[in-house]
Amino acid sequence: MKRFTCGELVEVITAYLDDALDQPSRAGIEVHLSCCEDCGHYVDQFRSTIRALGDPPPEKLSHRTRERLMSAFRSRRPA
Repeated sequence: MKRFTCGELVEVITAYLDDALDQPSRAGIEVHLSCCEDCGHYVDQFRSTIRALGDPPPEKLSHRTRERLMSAFRSRRPA
């Protein structure tokens, strides 16, 4: 099991929260969190931010921009 430093935890926090780490790495993060109060607060703040912001709505294209893009895609499509 890998032992994580505070700096390493910060680098992989999104992968940890997205459950995208392998099990040994995840276990290493959890061991670190169990004994590092500062990192525990950091993870809690990160989770709170995610809950507050949620998924941002998709960006809307103007009708003109969308039509120009679709025209460009159509013209590049093989016949």
